[in-house]
Amino acid sequence: MKRTTLILLLGILFCSVSAQNKITLQVDSAGTQISRHIYGHFAEHLGRCIYDGIYVGENNTTVPHTAGVRNDVIQALKELKIPNLRWPGGCFADTYHWKDAIGPKAERKPIENLSWGNVREDNSFGTNEFLNLCELLGAEPYLAVNMNTGTVQEAVEWVQYTNHASGTSYLTDLRQKSGRSKPWNVKYWGIGNESWDCGGDMTVEHYINLYKQYATAMTSYGNTEKLFRIAVGPGSPDYAWTEALMKNIPARRFEGISIHHYSVIDWSNKGSSSKFTDEEYFKTMQQAWRMEDMIRKNAEVMDKYDPQKRVALIVDEWGGWYSADPEGRGQLYQQNTIRDAMIAGITLNIFNNHADRVKMANLAQIVNVLQSVILTDKEKIILTPTYHVMEMYKVHQDATLVPARLTSNEFTMGGNRLQAISVSASKDQSGKLHISLTNIDNKNRQEIDIGINGLKISGMSGRILTSSKVQDHNTFDNPANVVPKIFKDMTLSKGSLKVNMPPNSVVVIELN
Repeated sequence: MKRTTLILLLGILFCSVSAQNKITLQVDSAGTQISRHIYGHFAEHLGRCIYDGIYVGENNTTVPHTAGVRNDVIQALKELKIPNLRWPGGCFADTYHWKDAIGPKAERKPIENLSWGNVREDNSFGTNEFLNLCELLGAEPYLAVNMNTGTVQEAVEWVQYTNHASGTSYLTDLRQKSGRSKPWNVKYWGIGNESWDCGGDMTVEHYINLYKQYATAMTSYGNTEKLFRIAVGPGSPDYAWTEALMKNIPARRFEGISIHHYSVIDWSNKGSSSKFTDEEYFKTMQQAWRMEDMIRKNAEVMDKYDPQKRVALIVDEWGGWYSADPEGRGQLYQQNTIRDAMIAGITLNIFNNHADRVKMANLAQIVNVLQSVILTDKEKIILTPTYHVMEMYKVHQDATLVPARLTSNEFTMGGNRLQAISVSASKDQSGKLHISLTNIDNKNRQEIDIGINGLKISGMSGRILTSSKVQDHNTFDNPANVVPKIFKDMTLSKGSLKVNMPPNSVVVIELN
């Protein structure tokens, strides 16, 4: 009798806890557009990201390609609708000289990759190859300027080479000799990279003075659309750096500020990408949730000087970072698991919800490095759990943000507490409402009550990405181990949509 009573009490307690997740959609307050550029990517000359991951060379006979770029990668990225791609780094950009990698392949200057392992590169993938790739993908290029070992003149000439009309200068003649007549019209330019560390270890005062020199010289002068110049912001909670930028750079000299944040357990011991404990998983989720504070507090500083939100916040490096995979498939190569899907779900929801200030973001990195959406092995390819989350979330690109008020259960471990549920919602041009939900609790299902009073719903559908363990992932032998499936565990009643999410899952719901 006592045992039965205890079970009943535990059942009542569980039901009361699971029913605490409540979401109210504020459809009448919708108005901010979620920029598609939030769903951008990052490709650095690092490990097997560029060579072998993206570019196999024009003479490759084993991997199908277009001008040396893998066809399977092109197709996968087109399906993802990637809006922009950042290149060539990262720290690699801080020693990169673009003129070394243009013109006939045989005449290009081989280099040592000083940032990543002193690996020799033949520079067969350079400005032309990158910008042609972006054109093929329908993605905006985002170029990172070398302001560490480079010069202002080098940056100015890069703008001329990529953007100015043919025949207007020596640089445009050089472009034509390199096989390209019309300009690419590159809009997005990052002036420097991590200037507080590998980009020169500068003080903010030194960076600002140098930035103004570059930004003043780098201009369109009527030859193309206005450049979107992005200043280097902090890679840690250094909001004084952000304030110094906002206070001391003239408004006419910059359009964005970049920040970086990685979900790293411990920089001295990052842990395995696929063999991790529940405690390590929880710590990773703690770091992923820190993105909310990074965005909110940087935005508060920017609001002080820019209440009209003219200057964009650009998160041009984000993702999970673990120890290199022992398989030895290249520098910073790591497996991509359900844990990474949770990072992506949380982070993209945060970006969506701060779409008034966050206008661009770049997942690090696109192929074979860190939290990749694609892994390659010779002629084989894997689409990772992170890829599938970004594919599910692409419905938010350029849609109108629907604010969502959330009350969430807690995900707890050892006295530490995190919000278990993450949410963002948007309405697309056809009037469809999309709700993206992430349950990071790897033990408990979460029942969520979504208030939809006043909405006329004629139909609904859903997709889910989940697996039994957060360590689960796709392999080259089993590339479809973790893939999105149809989600039906939801019921519509008067003014309410009840959703029952399994542990460690990402769900996207469409309401018509």
